[in-house]
Amino acid sequence: MLLLKDILLWKLGNMKDIEKTMVGASEYVSIGRRAIDVPAKIDTGADSSAIWASKVRVGRDGVLRFALFGEGSEFYSGKIFKRTDFEVAVVRSAMGEEQVRYRTRLLVKIGGRKIRVLFSLADRSKNNFPILIGKRTLARRFIVDVTQNVVEYPRNPRTPGLAKEFAKNPYAFDQKYGMNKKSNEEKS
Repeated sequence: MLLLKDILLWKLGNMKDIEKTMVGASEYVSIGRRAIDVPAKIDTGADSSAIWASKVRVGRDGVLRFALFGEGSEFYSGKIFKRTDFEVAVVRSAMGEEQVRYRTRLLVKIGGRKIRVLFSLADRSKNNFPILIGKRTLARRFIVDVTQNVVEYPRNPRTPGLAKEFAKNPYAFDQKYGMNKKSNEEKS
């Protein structure tokens, strides 16, 4: 029978349990020398990690080719990455949509710590952050302090105007934008 003392000694002896890196709700992530200080969202609600990729394709030779980020990104270099070690997965977005995506590992630096991360390659051009770090990457390596933000969240420029419109007349706002607007229109 294991005693509590034995369990504590075993835990203390296992330094991997102690050496976790603290990260905030957003961090800067570097991918080798190719992409330095890229803003990333640390998302404990997302299962997996994703990175903005473009020109994603598999050639007749079975090699996955892709560019990190897209032409509209300040981090886009146009360099084509080639991978023979990749996989495919069905990924469900926060909106419930399923997509088939390629996944591959990249060496990244998060919170001063270098790790290999399995990323799904996705079009994140419409997202605030080109990189999303999910809980499988975070588990057993990082502690997330959601009160800390290394990167400031970009605010949607429409939000202040909408807030003023709502404050002026909540009923009129609801009639214009409300959650039931679509279902009300379908009834008429």
